[in-house]
Formats: sequence, C-alpha cells, structure tokens
Amino acid sequence: MIISTARPESRHGAGFTLVELMVAGGIGSFILTGVLSVVLMMGRSGLSAANYADMEAQSRRAVDEFAQDVRMASNLTWNSATSVTLTVPDNYAGTGNRVTYAYDSAAAGPTARSFYRLPGEAGSTATRYVLARNVTALNFARYTRTNAVATSQLLTKRLQLTMNLRTIRATTVDQNTLVVSASYVLRNKPSN
Repeated sequence: MIISTARPESRHGAGFTLVELMVAGGIGSFILTGVLSVVLMMGRSGLSAANYADMEAQSRRAVDEFAQDVRMASNLTWNSATSVTLTVPDNYAGTGNRVTYAYDSAAAGPTARSFYRLPGEAGSTATRYVLARNVTALNFARYTRTNAVATSQLLTKRLQLTMNLRTIRATTVDQNTLVVSASYVLRNKPSN
C-alpha cells in the first residue's frame, strides 16, 4: 500500500467567502460614493463659474453702454437714484435725443429686476432694452466737476453706477457680483 503525503485539494482556495464578498462590496461602495461626490462637486463648480462669467459679461456690457451715452450727453434729468434721463446729441433722434437708464425692481414682468435702457423720457412707452438681469440693487450717484456730491441737476458733471447682480440656482450656492463703475464725465455738458 502506498501512502500519499499530498493533501486533497480544498474548496477554500477556489472562491470567495460571503464575508469577503461583503467586505469588498462595502469598500467598493465607499469608493463609488467618493467618485460620484467629486463628479457632482466638479459639475457644481463649473455651473458656478458659468454663472459668474454670465454676470460679468452682462455687467460689463451694461456699464459700457451706459458709459458711452454718459460721455456724449449734453444734459441730464435726475429722475431718482435709480433712474436718469440723458440728452445725447446725434443719438436717439426719434425721441428728441433723450434716453433713460433705469432699474426695474418689480418681482415679475419682462424687465423684472433688471437694469434697462429706454429711448425717450422715463414715462415713455417705447421698448425697454434690458442690459443686465437679476439685479438686486442699483443706484446712480452724481458728482460736480470737482467730485463733490452734486445736489442739483445744474451742478451735475459726473455720473457713477453701482449695481448688485445675483444668480439663484437650485443646484448651486447663490452667486453675487457687485459692480461699481467709474465716475463718468458728461463731456458735452457745460460746467457750472
């Protein structure tokens, strides 16, 4: 009789036990959760960056258009701290060379919470051209030739615009942008 010293093959090395599978599944779940969290955070960061870029583009375009008309203006009518009407020679001929820049603080409507340009006087029924949307606050400041705060239309030689834009999205944190323009000189308006 021959006695073999080789061990019979066991089934233990052929597969995984239930405990091993549960541990591997748990570790895999943690890793997958981490990867998905990173992907979601990157998506939100990208959306936030896009919102900031949109607000910056809107505000830059709005301030540029406002500045161009202010620099060419020969006179102004101070309607309020949120509305100014400019007389711009050789522009806006259909409205007597007048254009109004104003803020619509209404919560609803086509120009709601926007900074807009309106050909004509403040009460005109002409179409409003929205320059910036999602504006939460807007204020015009007026100054004299020597940069003192102007107390009347007659003394006003400079205009400055300050506005706050805010984007609210359900998937990201609210983004705010504060825009403070330079103090633009009304070049064609006589000094007093």
